[in-house]
Amino acid sequence: MSIRTALVTGGSGGIGRAVARRLAADGMAVAVHYAGNRAAADSVVAEIRAAGGRALAVGGDVADEQVMSDAFDATEREFGGIDVVVHTAGIMRLAPITELDLDEFDRISRTNIRGTVVVAQQAARRVRAGGAIITFSTSVTRTSFPTYGAYVASKAAVEALSLVLARELRGRDITVNTVAPGPTATPLFLDGKDDQTVENLARAVPLERLGQPDDIAETVAFLAGPARWVNGQTIFTNGGLA
Repeated sequence: MSIRTALVTGGSGGIGRAVARRLAADGMAVAVHYAGNRAAADSVVAEIRAAGGRALAVGGDVADEQVMSDAFDATEREFGGIDVVVHTAGIMRLAPITELDLDEFDRISRTNIRGTVVVAQQAARRVRAGGAIITFSTSVTRTSFPTYGAYVASKAAVEALSLVLARELRGRDITVNTVAPGPTATPLFLDGKDDQTVENLARAVPLERLGQPDDIAETVAFLAGPARWVNGQTIFTNGGLA
């Protein structure tokens, strides 16, 4: 049986990096996608290879369909096919809705919504039977914290798109699920927050800590591997926040 292959967007840092390492530890070959930081992706690839795994760095704007088609092509050339696509790539900007810069809103929508559609299209066309497509949302779609309006709107769209795609792939033996992390100690989450804000968010969780990227990677590994009867779901991986 050929080795299973995963492509992880945003795999060069944060949750994506933890996901790439976790899937490689499960024996998958991994294409580590990066948007702009090739060196970070190369370091993940080197780490996976040093542990005896197979990995490849692929780059590009997730909202550019030709660039992402090329990234999927490179993955297939290197590993012979694709079984799992994990779409962690996204951006977050915070502002009250009344003060939201509409150009900034367009940038968020382009990366988070259009980017998800672009990656989902490629994944739906290429993932082999028995495979999985995993998108990323946020637990703030439930908590509705102030200033998160644009980000939450984009991630609610991801949840809706993923459910529809799960239905559209009927008969293909491909699952489509969304992971919605709670507060997780990544640069994306920590950027712009003071220590008190971070502490308050950690205490809001019944487990009284921030999530770690590896916590989220465990959920992804479940959906990418044994969870063949979980389909069309949003899994809130948040320590009980909401």
